[in-house]
Amino acid sequence: MASASSSLASKLSPLSKSNFLSSSDLNSDQILSLFELAKQLKTGNRRIDLGNRVLGLIFKKASTRTRVSFQVAMARLGGQTVDLNPQITQLGRGEPIKDTARVLSRYCDALAIRTFSQQELEEYAEWSTIPVINALTDLEHPCQSLADYLTIQEKFGELKGINLSYIGDGNNVANSLMICGAMLGVNVKICSPKGFEADSKIVEKAKSLSEFGSKISISNDPLKAMKDAQVIYTDVWASMGQEEEHLKRKKIFENYKVDQKLIELADEGAIILHCLPAHRGEEITEEALESKASHVFDQAENRLHVQQALLAVQLGGI
Repeated sequence: MASASSSLASKLSPLSKSNFLSSSDLNSDQILSLFELAKQLKTGNRRIDLGNRVLGLIFKKASTRTRVSFQVAMARLGGQTVDLNPQITQLGRGEPIKDTARVLSRYCDALAIRTFSQQELEEYAEWSTIPVINALTDLEHPCQSLADYLTIQEKFGELKGINLSYIGDGNNVANSLMICGAMLGVNVKICSPKGFEADSKIVEKAKSLSEFGSKISISNDPLKAMKDAQVIYTDVWASMGQEEEHLKRKKIFENYKVDQKLIELADEGAIILHCLPAHRGEEITEEALESKASHVFDQAENRLHVQQALLAVQLGGI
């Protein structure tokens, strides 16, 4: 047991005091080691007490799962969180990020930032002397993809060779699924309407990171995308900041709904994932979301465990 813990620590130690801005900031060994630590924390087989460490939360976008999972994760590690709401801090009055980042680095031990621009996140990282975590930007949602692939691993045991079909907008979630999946050997298909495909630069980046024969592909045909799918994944058609496009997108995406007809085209025993919140009746039916194949609430729970593992490593607890 001591040897196993030592091996885990050696793989994860390079992440101590490091930023997590993109799924590509980790390698496959580190991701799998984080999963192992997350499972130990989840089952109670391991406890980590960081002492009175503080995580600052800078959330410019609304949040339920991300906010609560980070708060609970820090509490379980013996630490606490500080809500740095831009509406009640000088952030909302135009203080330069480089000033805010340097001050917060003297108060907090890490920052989790949920915002629109990836560039803003990277600016915080540039000026901070503490770890900065991407809690969501318009480009990526790397903490979500960690929870997603932990959930898939729990279900199938092995990740290499798993076929994941994502149906919907080529958004930040799709981007992180491709990057993280490529490194883990998962075959990821992103299926979107024309004009709503995933960022071509991210697609190429994911392909360049591919390990264990992983294949990354882009499609516009949801029926073909379902062939051999073992994981069916979807997300809302209009993300935060795109609310004005909602009605327009409903018409464009109407054939990209995860319903029984689509599910029947997938592999027998396929599971359904959704990062939530879900618009039932739009991107996914009530029947699909509440079916035995749905693992969306296991997936949501795993946000807590992977983030607890990530924080424990970044803050020197392993």
